[in-house]
Amino acid sequence: MRRRNLRLFLMTTMLFIMTTVLSFAEEVDVAAQNAGKFGLWTLIPPLVAISLAFITKNVIVSLVIGIMSGGFILNITGNNPFMAIFYSFLDLIKRAVESLADPWNAGIILQVLAIGGVINLVGKMGGAKAIAEALSNKAKTAKSAQIMTWFAGLLVFFDDYANSLIIGPMMRPVTDKMKVSRERLAFIIDATAAPVAGLAIISTWIGLEVGLIGTAFESIGVDTNAFGVFLDTIPFRFYNLLILGFIVMTALLLKDFGPMRKAELECRRGSQNITSNEEVNKNLSKHDDMEPLEGVKLSVWNAIIPIGALIVGALFAFYYSGYTAIMGGEDTAVIQLMQNSPASFNAIKEAFSNSDASVALFQSALFAGIVAMVMGVCKKMFTVSQALDIWVDGMKTLVITGVILICAWSLSSVIKELGTAKYLITLLSGSLPPFIVPSLIFVLGAIISFATGTSYGTMGILMPLAIPLAYSINPDMSYVIVATSAVLTGAIFGDHCSPISDTTILSSMGAGCNHIDHVRTQMPYSIFVGIITIVFGYIPAGFGLPVYLILPLSFVAMFIGIQILGKSVEVEDVQGNELLEN
Repeated sequence: MRRRNLRLFLMTTMLFIMTTVLSFAEEVDVAAQNAGKFGLWTLIPPLVAISLAFITKNVIVSLVIGIMSGGFILNITGNNPFMAIFYSFLDLIKRAVESLADPWNAGIILQVLAIGGVINLVGKMGGAKAIAEALSNKAKTAKSAQIMTWFAGLLVFFDDYANSLIIGPMMRPVTDKMKVSRERLAFIIDATAAPVAGLAIISTWIGLEVGLIGTAFESIGVDTNAFGVFLDTIPFRFYNLLILGFIVMTALLLKDFGPMRKAELECRRGSQNITSNEEVNKNLSKHDDMEPLEGVKLSVWNAIIPIGALIVGALFAFYYSGYTAIMGGEDTAVIQLMQNSPASFNAIKEAFSNSDASVALFQSALFAGIVAMVMGVCKKMFTVSQALDIWVDGMKTLVITGVILICAWSLSSVIKELGTAKYLITLLSGSLPPFIVPSLIFVLGAIISFATGTSYGTMGILMPLAIPLAYSINPDMSYVIVATSAVLTGAIFGDHCSPISDTTILSSMGAGCNHIDHVRTQMPYSIFVGIITIVFGYIPAGFGLPVYLILPLSFVAMFIGIQILGKSVEVEDVQGNELLEN
């Protein structure tokens, strides 16, 4: 009897294993079969999305039509075109619902919305404005005014819009007094907006970046912690890091080049053509979401406490999430480590690696929102009902991010089913040298972002293609991380140059600078740093050079470039040189 039961058990187990393997093989083969079946047509969805983004400048419309084009290709076989269009619409709805039904995706969207609520509360309580004012009082020279503006931009790390809308109006009177041009102010604001928010581990960007990374790795069957990959990309975000260093170098050296130098000299000589404060305030009134409530007494603690609660809460939530995951797992060595040395560096690292970032960040954002509401109510800034309204209004500003995320996940889904990445891998993996791929990804991201004016949409279009391609060329994780960082930085570089970018527009508004003048003076600087990023950053990284050598080399190259191209903007130096030349 026992033998028969044993045989029955073994047969059942074998059948289960075979069914699982066959099901998995069938699932994996769908993409491969479609890649072979549709061939070049598999490239249609991303190409449609990119092309329409160029034409319409509307990333959501572009993504939706890109998704439907993929659904049309999948449903055209055996159907007439009109039915294929109908089925592609149903396919779009199905993919959007499935994206939202995924717990990870739902957590990402919830934390994005919750962080938006916290930021709005901090703005209405006057915390962010108080920090900017406190820093502006310490600026006594042209150098210190620029460094203080830069430092304020680092402190308002949680949102690029908040940076542009807060720092500009606060620092503008100071930089005007110190004869720093409005163009230079707009550049510093813009260069510390998206580049800083894109690097921050707690910001309105983190949900989008981590969500896209997680989906892309899932599409190639690699089980990894998306937040851990995000952290690993930070040292390779060469453009973000270099543009921040560029501001400091040029400010301390008081050297500029190109149209920016001309603007600086005109300002030093008192002949700068600036936008009137009345016109600036009129423009900013359209974007006054971060303006404090009337009658609120400004205090830096109104920002430090809620943002501190967000950061500390996130660290605790990451640890707790990872700890519970480890203790519920089967890795005895790690479990023993957590039991014996729960506060050690290795234990904390393991906990963070095993944490669920989407849930942890949502928990911390919710906690910070509650802390901010309690503070505001206790200080009689608003009632509980008003606090909830402010929190919800802050969430509304980031609904667009959630929509882009859902569209990006849906596009990634249809691209995966069509086998686009597999076809692209077959087409390119043998023809591209590995060292050049990160640079090409960076350039492609910059082109798309420049044309569309959006970093978010560029990441959503490019990430599902870049990671599978990089993985097929070199499956080493360090190489894939470099390629991932190239998507994120390329999107920001293009956005930084684009005249239709929202942060570029808001930066010129905040600085009280003519928008075209801002674009004209900033672009040479962005391109200069972009070239350094490719030549001294992504090409060496593509060859496998360690980042601890690449970053110093890049900064040295940038410093030398500034010394060669840059000239003094001190009027006395310029006049002295002119006398010597004459």
